[in-house]
Amino acid sequence: MRSIWNGAISFGLVSIPIKLVNATENHAIHFRQIHLADGGRIRYRKVCELDEEEVSGGEIGKAYEDADGTMIPITDEDLAQLPLPTAKTIEIVAFVPADEIDPLQMDAAYYLSANGVPAAKPYTLLREALKRSNKVAVAKYALRGRERLGMLRVVDDVIAMHGLLWPDEIRAPEGVAPETDVTVRDAELDLADALMDTLGEVDMAGLHDDYREAVEALIAAKASGEAVPTATSEDSGGGKVIDLIAALENSVRAAKKSRGEGEGDEEGDMADVHPIKKKTKTAQRKSASTPKSTGTKKSTASTSSTSSAASSSGTAKKRTQKKTASKSTSSSDASKGSSGTSSATSASSASSASSAKKRTSSSGGRSTTKKTAASSRKRASA
Repeated sequence: MRSIWNGAISFGLVSIPIKLVNATENHAIHFRQIHLADGGRIRYRKVCELDEEEVSGGEIGKAYEDADGTMIPITDEDLAQLPLPTAKTIEIVAFVPADEIDPLQMDAAYYLSANGVPAAKPYTLLREALKRSNKVAVAKYALRGRERLGMLRVVDDVIAMHGLLWPDEIRAPEGVAPETDVTVRDAELDLADALMDTLGEVDMAGLHDDYREAVEALIAAKASGEAVPTATSEDSGGGKVIDLIAALENSVRAAKKSRGEGEGDEEGDMADVHPIKKKTKTAQRKSASTPKSTGTKKSTASTSSTSSAASSSGTAKKRTQKKTASKSTSSSDASKGSSGTSSATSASSASSASSAKKRTSSSGGRSTTKKTAASSRKRASA
């Protein structure tokens, strides 16, 4: 990698020669401006306002424009003679915990490479000291005509430097937060936590620029004369939040589905939430009268169910009794048929015995009547 700046790291009395290398690169696709009529490229030419003549890069210098429009020329020699200790030095001023650096201050990133063999030992010493302390170094350096603030940290086995904005270059977030008072419920926070857990972590190395890839495909299709790929954009709803709870639940469900989790119990996990509508006075009156009729219907229904149950039980009992009687009758008939002649003999002997008893009782009754009549005659004669 090509170095963009050569200097040294000032670490107390230790000086470490280094080379500054860009740690990032821009993969954005750049376009040229063309003339729509004939496709000719549009170029910007540097023209002097006084004589309206085009000038080359060697004829162009720097100047500061004063408030009244006066141009004050500033040469490279003027800047080189400034008493700036960081002109060619990255001067470490402090070591602080990494969480004390506001990410809003982060700017461009660079790798610091040891410049030469003698620089290897002090370079390694600083790197290991940063590793063991779990701290970062805050430093000042000069680059591209201005003094800057930087943060040194260890990335793998290399010391990296992040350019930092000065504290007065960070704007205060005034008028950015919502001005209205908003109350967030615990249920909404729970769903937000569930969504965060469902989305989980991501492999940063696997993220890529989908838009750049689409632009590259578009350019390739136009260059080869093929049909231009088109895609239908999904309607995101215009940023209108209709139901926050439902939106969170749908987001959790969609995240689980994209990860192949909870496909079988999607409907059971989340319930549809609908906003509660306020009742009008007429609806409130109707709802107040509804429970009475409901209670009457419930009592009537319970009475009818009880009576039907009782009647059904009584009917069941009668059916059981009939079945028992029929069984006993059939069993007695079977016993009569099986006895045969013995049953007939016992029946005839029983009938003769009963006729003998009838005769005896009739004769006894006659004699008793005669005795009663004789006794009544004797009493009359006496």
